Parts: sequence; C-alpha cells; structure tokens
Amino acid sequence: MHLVFVTSLVPVENPSSGFDIANRAVYEGLVALGHQVSVLGFAGPADKPLKRGDVHLLGRIEVTNARVDAWRRATWLLGAFAANLPVSVAKMRAVDEADLRAAIDGLGPIDGFVLNSVQLPGAFLNLFRSTPTLYVAHNIEAATARENAERAQGRLSRVLFSRESRLLAGIEARLTHEASWVFTFSEGDRLGFGPAVAAKSCVLPLVTRWEAPADLPAVPGSATHDLGLIGTWSWEANRIGLDWFVGEVVPLLPPHLTIAVAGEITSPPKSDHPGLRFVGRVPDADAFLASTRLVPLVARAGSGVQLKTIETFERGLPCVATPASVRGIETLPALCRVAETPEAFADTIIALLGAPGLAPDADAGRLFHAEQKTRLQAALATGLSHLDRVGVCAPTLTRPSTPNTPAPAADSSFAPVARLGGY
Repeated sequence: MHLVFVTSLVPVENPSSGFDIANRAVYEGLVALGHQVSVLGFAGPADKPLKRGDVHLLGRIEVTNARVDAWRRATWLLGAFAANLPVSVAKMRAVDEADLRAAIDGLGPIDGFVLNSVQLPGAFLNLFRSTPTLYVAHNIEAATARENAERAQGRLSRVLFSRESRLLAGIEARLTHEASWVFTFSEGDRLGFGPAVAAKSCVLPLVTRWEAPADLPAVPGSATHDLGLIGTWSWEANRIGLDWFVGEVVPLLPPHLTIAVAGEITSPPKSDHPGLRFVGRVPDADAFLASTRLVPLVARAGSGVQLKTIETFERGLPCVATPASVRGIETLPALCRVAETPEAFADTIIALLGAPGLAPDADAGRLFHAEQKTRLQAALATGLSHLDRVGVCAPTLTRPSTPNTPAPAADSSFAPVARLGGY
C-alpha cells in the first residue's frame, strides 16, 4: 500500500525528543512491513530529516515555546485566538491550505493517511476525509492539558490550559471517530477515548531505535553519579514529575548521594540537597546514562507511554519508576522496581543502591527491544488490515475520559486545539 505519514515534525536522523523517537519507530515499522510510505510535514530549524525514504518538507519552523522569545509566544497566542484555533495547530498554518493540497496531489494514488498526533491533521481536517485514515494518538491530549490546568500556578495559565483541554477534546473525538483504526501508546489511553474507539484500536509497543541498542560506552573507574535523570523538561508533564522528585523524594535521600539532572530546563526546582546538580544538555546521552548507577523514572502526569522508560529498559539499566512511568509496558524487566509514594520511592532507591552487584544487564535490554519490535509490527499490521473501513462511527464530540474520569456532556462547539507546552 501507499501510505502518507502526516506529521507536524518529520522523522529525523538522530531523534532525541519523545515525539521524534515515536515518529521514527512508527515510520520504521510501516516500512518494515513492506509498504510505500511518503512523509509530509515540517522540520525544526536545525533538524536533519531522514535521508532515505520519500520525505516531503512543508518548510522549517520552530514549534517549541521554550526556544522562542516572549514576543513570538504572544504572537502565536493572539493568532490562535483570532483564528479560533489552538496554539500548536495555529503554528501549522505556516503552510497554505492550497499548497498542502497540491503537495498531497503530487504524491500520486494514496491508499491511506497515517495521521500522527493532532497538530498538523488538526490544522487541515477536511483535507484528509476523502481517504481512509489511521490515527496515532501519542497521548490523550485533552487529559494532559486538563492536568496542566489543575497544576498551573497562575490564573491565566489555568484559563489557557482549560481552554486547550476543552477544545482539544473536539479534535481528538473527530480524528479518532473518523479513523478506520486508532493506535495508542498505552492501554489507559486506548480505553480513555471511550468504548466506540476502543473497539477499533490497539496499543503500539515502541522502541527508541530500530536496530538493537549497542552496549553503553565503558566509563573509566566507577560511575560519576548515583542517580541520573535526562529528559525534555520544557514539556509540562515532564516538569511535573521532576518537580515532584526534587521537592518530595530528594529531601528523603542521604546527603552523600550524587544526583545529576540532564536536559534543557528553565528555572530549575530548588533543593538543599548537596549532591543535586542540573547539568543542562549533554553532548552524549549514552555517555551520561553509562555514568549513572540507577535511573529514577519520575512521570506523574500526562498519558501515553514514557519513551525514557523504554530507553532505560532497552539499555538494561537499573531503575525505580512511578506507576505512571511504566504505563503501556506489558512486562517489566527484573532490574525495574515500581514505587508510588515519595517515601517508598526513596526507600527503594536506597535499597537498590545498597544491593551488591548492581549493574546494567545488556542482554536483558536487547531481549526487551526485540520483543517490543515484534509486537510493534504485529500491532501496525492489525490496524492496516482495517484501513478500508471508513466512517466506522460518527463523532460524538465529547471530552475523552481517562480511565478514572467520567466523560462530561457533549460540547456543542467544536474547535481543534493542542497543548501549549510545545513538544
């Protein structure tokens, strides 16, 4: 089949963010099944789009709020309100609808669109209605925005995130109900879209790279820090987890432990722990992980699967994880311990660090990767077998619910939206 992968940001040569890693995994899985896959989307200013394959760039844009100045963010916000569009969707209007239509027409006969998350598909919903679609839901974005609103510090932030959540439910309802099949990255998200969507959906297991991961580089002497965290902290859901860890877990840890936090971060959370350091972006994530004795996986918000969790498992690294960090993972490796409360999390860290022979298990990591990859291809094949089913169920335009949150009454006003926090 000839599939068109429609995505705000195209797969790149060296994916680093969770969004990029998931894009690359889905794309590689479709190609591995023997299909012709054309890619349509934007690239970031410094991104290197995948060299092989049929990649069609709509242009280069910066979409991450943390990487632009206040004037640009204000312009995005005003433009989104003026057009009654969400901020992330409004960014996708950098291409004219007629130009996008011409780009699609130039791809030749198409068997189906693979609509990757809400941003670009949400900006041009009507362009994709004449051809069967598969929808890839990275998260229940409405639920993530709702959580952000509940945790927001200021009134303006609460209002903006609440608006995002309310409107985002509409675009997710339309994309999921009009799709022939829906892929999610966790079982909670699959059920959270409601029974009609759950009946035509499955979970996509993910890998962070298509080839089996190489062994981590050797570190001369002992590891340089006891605990290491690395992530995209500009995304609000990730920042919530980091703030929880620094604010509630770190004070319970012995002062002699060394803790390194890697990744871009503005206004790091404050802590009196003498061993805590924020090291910023690191040139080599593998080298950083290799210098870590144990990885805390600290997700507390959002939905979908945590790509940093999968990477940790692929590497066979010892870790302590919150329940939210391991959602969507069918089988946990032996070196992973799950703890929910700050006290249990801290106690588990201390116990593991004190265990004799604590070390990565590269063989277990390679086995986890191989099993995930096999399940990913099987899930994609399942969805593709339903691609000719068009209009399976009519959209109800209700807010998708999380497993523990009932859906409210239908919202009669539909407008698409995506999260404010960028990618």
